[in-house]
Amino acid sequence: MKRPGLLLLFTVLFTLVSSVAFADGSSPAVTVDAGDTSFILISAALVMLMTPGLALFYGGMVRTKNALATIMQSFFVLGLISVQWALFGYSLAFGPDIGHLIGSLDWVGLNGVGMEPNPDYAATIPHLAFVAFQGMFAVITPALITGAFAERMRFSAFVVFTLVWATFVYDPVAHWVWGVGGWMRELGVLDFAGGTVVHILSGVSGLVVALYLGKRKGYGTESILPHHLPMTVLGASLLWFGWFGFNAGSALGANGLAASAFMTTHLAAASATISWVAAEWMIHGKPTILGAVSGCVAGLVAITPGAGFVGVMPAIIIGLIGGIVCFGAVSIVKAKLGYDDSLDAFGVHGVGGTWGALATGLFSSKAINPAGADGLFFGNPEQLLLQFYGAAATWIVAIVATLIILKGLSLVMKLRVEEEAEIQGLDLSEHGERGYAYQDLASGSPISLSAFAAMDDSVPIPSVARKAEA
Repeated sequence: MKRPGLLLLFTVLFTLVSSVAFADGSSPAVTVDAGDTSFILISAALVMLMTPGLALFYGGMVRTKNALATIMQSFFVLGLISVQWALFGYSLAFGPDIGHLIGSLDWVGLNGVGMEPNPDYAATIPHLAFVAFQGMFAVITPALITGAFAERMRFSAFVVFTLVWATFVYDPVAHWVWGVGGWMRELGVLDFAGGTVVHILSGVSGLVVALYLGKRKGYGTESILPHHLPMTVLGASLLWFGWFGFNAGSALGANGLAASAFMTTHLAAASATISWVAAEWMIHGKPTILGAVSGCVAGLVAITPGAGFVGVMPAIIIGLIGGIVCFGAVSIVKAKLGYDDSLDAFGVHGVGGTWGALATGLFSSKAINPAGADGLFFGNPEQLLLQFYGAAATWIVAIVATLIILKGLSLVMKLRVEEEAEIQGLDLSEHGERGYAYQDLASGSPISLSAFAAMDDSVPIPSVARKAEA
């Protein structure tokens, strides 16, 4: 009678000890934190909003006849790359490392990616939340490129280019910088939220596409004016708003680092708004709203790589210099070299991202983020050199890979619209629709499609002005 009792007591004690050993031993329980998860999902939604915001930002800066075509490019990317990301993009960017260059295909179709956290990337949020957050970065990056070649690329070519570029350029570089085992991450290159991965990569690639396609018809002989600046201001405001999710969300938790990244993001945008407007006021004689919103975006770009590594005063400095540097790239360098970067994707994102990457090497501090590194001004000049290597490598891959993709596609399809279609406008020639139902003042009836196509927001530049620009 005693043996069953002793056996039962032994069994209970063994179970309790085993439970404690399991809880404290080799297989620790991973717990999802509700606060962190809510924060990341909200941040993902904010970053998602940035792409429609970008559509409005770019859409207002083109001519009336190309407004919908420009908006369509950003909006369509939201659908196209979201599906690509789920099918194989995420696995290539963040999957188990292969040779420090690319992720494996273990997570194709999000196989094995579920509601439990992946401690390699974020220990307190579901793996799917991390996928969603990073997916919004993958979406907006190719959308940024469209600003460089606006008003002249065929939509079919744009779709194929975007899919190929995201797969063979964005996904590998994202793995290099953020993926476990990626060579830039292993080297110690700092990029908190995408200065290299998003902005340098898109800006430089955009310039390559713009140069490959050639200038828009009338560029340099006509003043090609924005058709709806209030739309552009609305888009910029949505970008500023969404960027808090972009940068603060990259802390991957509702914590002090997120608060720091939020504040550095805001101050850099604010200071760059001031410096850009001040520069154009001094040089061109008038402060403009287009300059203000361009400066805002330049500041947001510049702070992105260092948002979680630098303090608030360095953020103000980064923004002030970023506004001036990007203004110079847009207003001086582009005018001197004569390339047609339609909406200044390279001047703001390529140049601003490069400045931000280098500035991170100057101002980063382990007092802000112990997982980062001290920069030059905190006693570690090597970090600046690492940031230069990272930026240079991103420039090289953007130029070479984008050229290869364009050359390959040009062998099987036309990339640029025909001259007649460009004159008519991409809204009608590519999509068969128009953004504005103008009425004839005499009859009160909507104007015909042919009359609409004849409308043009371009204004001839006087010969004296052209000589001055030359």
